[in-house]
Amino acid sequence: MEVKFEKATLNDLVAIKEIYDYYITKTTATFHTHPISFEELREIIPFYNKKYPSYLVKVDGKTAGYCYLSQFKKRQAYDRTAEATVYLKQEFCGQGVGFQTVTFLEQAALKRDIKVLLGTITGTNENSIRLFAKCGFTKCAHFNQVGQKFDELLDVVIYEKILE
Repeated sequence: MEVKFEKATLNDLVAIKEIYDYYITKTTATFHTHPISFEELREIIPFYNKKYPSYLVKVDGKTAGYCYLSQFKKRQAYDRTAEATVYLKQEFCGQGVGFQTVTFLEQAALKRDIKVLLGTITGTNENSIRLFAKCGFTKCAHFNQVGQKFDELLDVVIYEKILE
């Protein structure tokens, strides 16, 4: 299995939205509760941003998901920190693609002088928690019952990694 990463562009919005809509409508991995518009998606994903890039994840030439780095807070002192986000199509989960993707984002962060990565994860999302832990992230925050989706109260946990 060959995993590659391509810069995401606005031409990829349809593919990205299809992946994200699955997570919105079928899971608690995101706190959006209804599919969002292309315009709203453009506001979330940092297309064409030099500091915070976004990528398509390709496996054997097929789009397997997308990932990106995003600004943690809009204050200059936080410029050394970014949030890492990964969404994979279900058929590519559990095959090591997520691990390669997080590792790739770590390298992309270092090239941009980002020294701390955060993963914000729903407390019930065991797969993402395992993925970030396997990548060397440690739990640094736990917010209880901050979200509600599908009539379920949801916690949010944050995992962090100091990059070397």
